[in-house]
Amino acid sequence: MIKKVVVAAAGQGTRMLHLTNNKPKLLIKVQDKPFLSYVLDNLLKAGYKEIILVVGYKEELIKDFIAGYKDCLKDKKCKIDIVSQYEILGPKEKEYGTACPLKCVKDIVKNESFIFLCGDNLYSVKDLKAMNIDDNYSYVAGLEHEHPEKYGVLITDDGFLKEIKEKPKEFYGNLINAGMYKFTPDVFEKISQIKKSPRGEYEITDVISLLAKDKKVKVIKIEDYWLDFGNPGDIIKLSNFIKNGGCKVNAKSSK
Repeated sequence: MIKKVVVAAAGQGTRMLHLTNNKPKLLIKVQDKPFLSYVLDNLLKAGYKEIILVVGYKEELIKDFIAGYKDCLKDKKCKIDIVSQYEILGPKEKEYGTACPLKCVKDIVKNESFIFLCGDNLYSVKDLKAMNIDDNYSYVAGLEHEHPEKYGVLITDDGFLKEIKEKPKEFYGNLINAGMYKFTPDVFEKISQIKKSPRGEYEITDVISLLAKDKKVKVIKIEDYWLDFGNPGDIIKLSNFIKNGGCKVNAKSSK
């Protein structure tokens, strides 16, 4: 059974505009609770007890939040470690991208499989549990979407990931990358092999593509929801979602 979850939480969240001038976007409140609370709550409900937060921008504020977060920390029913991306890799101007949090946790995760997700994405407890697949393959969560051209489209072959087409102009299918992964320790061998993308960042999708070439990545479909917390409009969407009891929503209403 997989116990560890790595949560990428280093970014500022510039699309949130002035709301992140003095705090990370994960600490923006929705219904009187920081967004990060909902992410952690669902992870703990899904049975994951060892969470590694990779922080960066205004990291001291996230540390303060975690210090007062949960009773389970006091009685040691769960564990939340905080890793500073900026301390390990330097400031974002030096090294940045979605693969960077992976670089920061190699010595903590070691030879265990783990779940990886971005802290600005919210998934259901059910879908988080479904990612707990303790085998020798990595997995990427896919979601059927009516506008796949806006995302990374997952090309599959008999359940295996063959390729990721980023924002394709042609139609390759409607199964998109939902940004939640299960990784085996093999992932750490591939990180050192990737180079900066055209936009000057180290991309997690490049790491996954290398694993896919070795036929080591399978795809699992999300059944409930994927809620992105990227811009001010998402605050209202999430607030309504919570007020309505967190019922199922489809991709077009969550993105």
